[in-house]
Amino acid sequence: MIAQILVVDDDPVQRRLLKNALERHGHVVHTAENGLGGLAFLKHGGDQINVIVLDLMMPGLDGLGFLKATREAGIETPVIVQTGHGGIETVVEAMRAGAFDFVVKPVSPERIAASVANALTVDRKEGRSRTARRSRSGAVTFSDIVSASPEMLRVIELAQRAAHSSIPVVLEGESGVGKEMVARAIQAASDRAGKPFITVNCGAIPENLVESILFGHEKGAFTGATERHTGKFVEADGGTLFLDEIGDLPLDVQVKLLRAVQQGEIETVGSAKVQKVNVRLISATNKDLIEEVREGRFREDLYYRLNVFPITIPALRRRKEDIPHLARVFADRFSLEQKLPRPVTIGPTAMALLTAHDWPGNIRELENAIFRAAVLAQADELTDADFPQIAAQLPEFRSEELRHAETVATAAPRAAEMHQPASSPVVLPTPDGFIGVPVQPARPDPRALLAAAYPASANVIPTTDTAGEVRKLAEVEEELIRFALKFYRGQMSQVARKLGIGRSTLYRKLKDYGIDPDNPLKEAA
Repeated sequence: MIAQILVVDDDPVQRRLLKNALERHGHVVHTAENGLGGLAFLKHGGDQINVIVLDLMMPGLDGLGFLKATREAGIETPVIVQTGHGGIETVVEAMRAGAFDFVVKPVSPERIAASVANALTVDRKEGRSRTARRSRSGAVTFSDIVSASPEMLRVIELAQRAAHSSIPVVLEGESGVGKEMVARAIQAASDRAGKPFITVNCGAIPENLVESILFGHEKGAFTGATERHTGKFVEADGGTLFLDEIGDLPLDVQVKLLRAVQQGEIETVGSAKVQKVNVRLISATNKDLIEEVREGRFREDLYYRLNVFPITIPALRRRKEDIPHLARVFADRFSLEQKLPRPVTIGPTAMALLTAHDWPGNIRELENAIFRAAVLAQADELTDADFPQIAAQLPEFRSEELRHAETVATAAPRAAEMHQPASSPVVLPTPDGFIGVPVQPARPDPRALLAAAYPASANVIPTTDTAGEVRKLAEVEEELIRFALKFYRGQMSQVARKLGIGRSTLYRKLKDYGIDPDNPLKEAA
């Protein structure tokens, strides 16, 4: 679809790059050098604009101010914000202000083009018909995988390459990231499309039945075998066998699986007859298979036979760009499936909350949360109040709203005391004269907080010891972790996010340094 796009950015180089990248896809691009210019353009000819690409950090009217102004003016054009500064808090604030999507600078031409394409398909009718077609056909293709993140787009690229051959594929990733969906897309794009796709969850089968379920058994082969059973390999003959949680396979079954992979032969339980099968094998695991090999729980020869083409699917917290798109797709789908009178949409506060959450259960958890909210919703637009379980896990999200409310409540009295309008900047002296700086309630000063926690520390976290030598990195890291735990009141997800590490890494470091998360300032015994 060809679109009219408005790029609002104060950087002329960035404007030119975005304009060239989008025009290569056939779009018509208009530019504005700041937020005020963008608003002026929308007022005088913005009816034809389909998508706005907006820089957040601009002099004068910044991106957040632009978003609020467009909402107040009733402009509902999808806005894609660009951010090169700040962390997830900036993104959350932009989503709360009504942004459709966000990209991180420097953005690739492919990423911005994909984001614009997603914004153009937000039309409700297109979304409903697309969902209906998919539910009727039952097939999953790569076009059904909703993603805007570079990491996931790389996964799709690798999976498409794997689909062109029968090479064994191992899909690695946490539970709920969509490994089975990628496996089904590989099948649909291969020459085995339309052939059987058989799924086996190796971790859900009793150990004494795994061999029988995979390879089948003859009547009377063991107690309770009252009839002959064809195994999953035979069912998948000519198609694809998807072995989920393959790391849970017993070692004795791994031997027979190795033979099936190497020679395409299986042996039914209770039969000495060897049977040939033609099966494309795709495996999935949330374990570190090489670590399982080291621990003797997984055969090394089988590992190298299966791990020919590994694809790692990132966790949802590593690709937060996908959350808005997934959330909208799920809302559309559940509105259709539940036959709701009117489609449920996701409001800015709800989208900000969903984007801020880490989603330890990944896409499956997000899908379930939106399903519950859509079923119980009292209005057509979901708000953060429709996700109480998520909000309960993010006290800092609520605290930000409370701080914002306190700012609004106290701004007028403070301005009156200074004999200035509430919206006017306070003039502060500087060495070069006077400059207008808006007074805003600041967060607690980390240096002051750390100084209170460590009274003996004169320069916050000292970089040198008493002898004047540079301190060891581990010592500084330990102090920073202790401070972060105290500063964020033990909120482990927040601490890990601010330190730029995963929660599992944070827990490991707590154990290594002997830090009690409930009492981080207490020295280890």
